[in-house]
Amino acid sequence: MTFIDTHCHLDAEEFDADRSEVMARAMSAGCAAIGVPAIDLASSLRVMDLCAQHPGYLYPMIGLHPEEVRDDWQQQLSEIRALFRPGIVAVGEVGLDFYWSREFEQQQLQAFEEQVKWSIELQLPLMIHCRKAQNEMVQLLRPYKDRLPGGVFHCFVGNAMEASQLLDFPRFMLGVGGVSTFKNSHLPEVLSAAVPLDRLVLETDAPYMAPTPVRGTRNESANIRHVINRLATAYGVSEERLGDITTANARNLFGLCG
Repeated sequence: MTFIDTHCHLDAEEFDADRSEVMARAMSAGCAAIGVPAIDLASSLRVMDLCAQHPGYLYPMIGLHPEEVRDDWQQQLSEIRALFRPGIVAVGEVGLDFYWSREFEQQQLQAFEEQVKWSIELQLPLMIHCRKAQNEMVQLLRPYKDRLPGGVFHCFVGNAMEASQLLDFPRFMLGVGGVSTFKNSHLPEVLSAAVPLDRLVLETDAPYMAPTPVRGTRNESANIRHVINRLATAYGVSEERLGDITTANARNLFGLCG
């Protein structure tokens, strides 16, 4: 079984003690590649350095996460923009997050729109974080719909109507991870009824969002096998088939080798 983890914060300090072992376990489990998104300027530099040490396996994504948008957002964006070079596979992790606070709502909207424009300019897909802001996100993206090269709506946990709204954006995928395995989650049934397999990619959001049966522990890429098991059952396909399709989706979207 082969799969790609399209969203793993492997640069995080939670992995400092055993990062090599985490990668080894991922490879042993069938993980063919890992996308590593940044959240701000400092992490963009870390991500680029880490991925440069593992070319062809770790792939960098750089951007300013909505929860990191503060009064200095314009300076951060200016410095992040200067970092783009061949080998960076996406603009991310970017988006909108109004879950905790709307204090920086206007700044988030402006920062997100600027990075959407980078995506078009550089023809790089977006890795989009959206929490309690889907209507605002869709409204912002809609004028750029036909020019966007695609991307991932990361950590999708919505209903069929919300999925349909997002699938209206061509070349975009829904990113699905550990939530799909939670005991009370109806996500697998929503996905199998409303989302074709050619519009899905797999992710961990590690070190967060560990799936059942390892929920509550530090997440890592090898755990995607639990997500594959749950989704394969819901879609009525083999685990190998689900892994192959989502791997092809990720390779095509991000232009990954292999």
